[in-house]
Amino acid sequence: MPTFGPSTIRAVSDHQAQLDQVLRLVHDVLGAEVAGVCLHGSAVLGGLRPDSDLDVFVVARRRMTDRERRNLLHGLLGISGRGARNGEPARPVELIVVAQGDVRPWRYPPRCEFLYGEWLREEFERGEVPAPAVMPDLAPVITMVLLGDTPLFGPPPARLLDPVPHEDLRRATVAGVPELLAGLESDTRNVLLTLARVWMTLATGTVTSKDAAASWALDRLPARHRPVLARARSLYLGGRDSLAEPADSVAPGSESWDGEMLEVRGHADLVVRAIEQLAARDGH
Repeated sequence: MPTFGPSTIRAVSDHQAQLDQVLRLVHDVLGAEVAGVCLHGSAVLGGLRPDSDLDVFVVARRRMTDRERRNLLHGLLGISGRGARNGEPARPVELIVVAQGDVRPWRYPPRCEFLYGEWLREEFERGEVPAPAVMPDLAPVITMVLLGDTPLFGPPPARLLDPVPHEDLRRATVAGVPELLAGLESDTRNVLLTLARVWMTLATGTVTSKDAAASWALDRLPARHRPVLARARSLYLGGRDSLAEPADSVAPGSESWDGEMLEVRGHADLVVRAIEQLAARDGH
């Protein structure tokens, strides 16, 4: 049996019913082809925050069929976030499936069999189905899965996955920056926090929670570039948004940054330059 840390025990116990639904669905769709299922992300890297997803990583023994993808998608739409059918509040679920043979032995870029996330719900409700695709972002995800070491079914992840070479982790982290910046105005809080994590990963070689990465970055930023990241971190941790009027009128994750976009862009430009300098130093 795995030994969970206190924050992981709370995450599992507080969301046991929803995680059980996810596990039943995965087994109903893939059956004996499920080699392992792991919890990762915030739940195992410091604890769930108010807007955190339940991040679930599935290792299958083979690639999925189109029918399996449709069935898995249909089930997740009724389990995750606002689509939960049981009437109870539900966390958003982010679920990734990989075929073991596509990631072990490790190769770059890796292939993802299936990706579900609430940010894609509108596309899925219009009839789109997650398709297999090359996904460099699997490098940091697998690194987090191995670091979290939290199996929900099957053996520890180290028995299913190879470690990601440091060079590939860095390469994948840099590759995601342009797409990340495209969401700076629409998803400001998440972009600021993720840029901090990219910066920290390149500088230290470690992957950690968004709030821990923000704390690391705040210690290294000039004073005038700290406020927007400090606000993003506070909101992520569930703190009061002093810019919301009234304080409780803004839904989680939908706070307005309109009056700060000049500062936000300046901060992002500075962090991107730091990322580019680190990448150039290491030959990217």
